[in-house]
Amino acid sequence: MTAPASPRSENQEMHILGALPHPVIVCDKDGFFHYANTDAEQFFSASRTYLLRRRLQDFIPLDNPVFSLIEKVLVEQSRFSEYRVDLSSPRLGAERLVDLYVANVPETPHLAVVIIQLRSIAEKMDRQLTHRSAARTVTGLAAMLAHEIRNPLSGIKGAAQLLATSASDEDRVLTRLIQEESERIGKLVDRMEVFSDQRPIERSAVNIHSVLEYVKTIAKSGFARDIPIAELYDPSLPPVYANRDQLVQVFLNLVKNAAEAVTHVEKPEIRLTTAFRPGVRLSVPGSRDRVTLPLEFTVEDNGPGVPEDIRENIFDPFVTTKPSGSGLGLALVAKIIGDHGGVIECDSQPGHSIFRILMPAWKEPSELRTRPQGAKPLPKKSRG
Repeated sequence: MTAPASPRSENQEMHILGALPHPVIVCDKDGFFHYANTDAEQFFSASRTYLLRRRLQDFIPLDNPVFSLIEKVLVEQSRFSEYRVDLSSPRLGAERLVDLYVANVPETPHLAVVIIQLRSIAEKMDRQLTHRSAARTVTGLAAMLAHEIRNPLSGIKGAAQLLATSASDEDRVLTRLIQEESERIGKLVDRMEVFSDQRPIERSAVNIHSVLEYVKTIAKSGFARDIPIAELYDPSLPPVYANRDQLVQVFLNLVKNAAEAVTHVEKPEIRLTTAFRPGVRLSVPGSRDRVTLPLEFTVEDNGPGVPEDIRENIFDPFVTTKPSGSGLGLALVAKIIGDHGGVIECDSQPGHSIFRILMPAWKEPSELRTRPQGAKPLPKKSRG
């Protein structure tokens, strides 16, 4: 006869909740925390000890749907879900879009378990695919422009030069304008032609901190001469698997944009950060492999922020906030990061903008991959 299973202890249940890969909290009807797992500590940016002395409304406004959901669960002793709930607040930051799963605890009817599933990563992947699609559209457009515009443009410029030799002073002003505009269009075509470069990227192990230091040196000697640039680096980061020159191009573009954004800020500041973020994995189309993107690099500024009407399309070609901008800089950044298998996202609000990049780490090639197929195992070294 089989012995009855022993009832689960409260500690065992808490261990189970702690193993879930999502922020999990337990609250009562007044919002007091009774439990928080490790992911919840990261989500609320507070230790478990601190949380257990606080209430949920200390982090989230009382008019948020999460409170009515908890109340409904405790009254009806049931479970409910709510999708696309915005938990944004001054304490937690902007764009905290989540799915909520709230259930009662039968043994303690005054408590509710809240599971928070972040939607941001999934939606970043969707937006990144959109950015890559837009970049592919520009690729075809760039190839067409290079072919269809360069020859007639060269003819227009040459004709203007010939006319200038026999034109009056008044007309020579117009011929010079034609030449200058032809050169400007030519430069625009040159910039767009970068999108049509489909050659494989030469990648290697790159020290991201040396890249950022190089970019900072350029910035401080030119466009960001009078702007403080703070650094918050994780010195233990492994190398990033990337092309160094293209990474310089990416961060130079982002830092230059940040410097222009804080031009009229009273106390301007740019911040560069690097961190290790395990757990972000992507499925590769047409393959069973899943790519891990544990390296996070950010460029932050305290400028006015990206206007809300273009925030979702900031990486699309020809989208820009600059009166004289072409709108190709961030589109090129998105293309380079996408070609590396990475993800770039912009979180922006008045007074704070952050461009976040997730990229793969360099991995040493294994012995099996480097040894020719069918080769005999390498002999063991003798100890003598």
